[in-house]
Amino acid sequence: MTYGAANLNDDGTGPKSTLASTVYHQLRDDLLGGALEAESKLRVEWVVAKYGAGASPVREALNRLASEGLLGRHDQRGFFIMPVSATELEELTRTRCWLEERALRESIAHRTTDWEEQLVLALHRLGRASRHSPQNLLSLDPDWEKLHRTFHRVLISACRSHWLVGFCDQLSDHAYRYRQMATDGEGIQRDDFGEHRRIAEYALDGNADGAVQALIDHYQLTASICMERFKQGEVSKPAASVERARR
Repeated sequence: MTYGAANLNDDGTGPKSTLASTVYHQLRDDLLGGALEAESKLRVEWVVAKYGAGASPVREALNRLASEGLLGRHDQRGFFIMPVSATELEELTRTRCWLEERALRESIAHRTTDWEEQLVLALHRLGRASRHSPQNLLSLDPDWEKLHRTFHRVLISACRSHWLVGFCDQLSDHAYRYRQMATDGEGIQRDDFGEHRRIAEYALDGNADGAVQALIDHYQLTASICMERFKQGEVSKPAASVERARR
């Protein structure tokens, strides 16, 4: 992407802020999608060259990503991409189940007709989409991922706490990173839509215990598949071109 010259403002609303936000979203997508190698040093100069922005908005974007836990920071030595591990995945999954159980129970307790309609629509759209990319059956389809995120967001949207929804969103981002780095392989069978339908049916029936258990089972199954990839050494490797980030 090419950026034209602009006067930079310091009020957080001018071109500088826009550039930083653009770099933030592009780099964040690459981090979550596994396009950059974990534990690599992320040099400002490399990010400037790759994403087409100046050093100042790049540093702003890097600091923002570090505050979200997607990047680490060494004093006086710059940024690095946070590593992935089976231990981290286990803790992430456990914490996500804790928070989303509370969010889902609250959402069901305060459900409305509008919430029910949104959930039915989200499930319907998810069911009509293909989980895997037509070009590569071992890759997840980006459009399916968007619908998947929408379904899970709608589930907890009636919990009446934007703080709780925000924390759940952050954990979902980190979980997505793991799922992208551990693609499905042969011999692993699951009824993915059936899992989502079960969660929705319990939720729509007002059965909080059933919905929570179905949700936890769904997350734990996904985590177990990722764990197998770690054990088998099949965690996806990024493209060789990103090796420049280390230099």
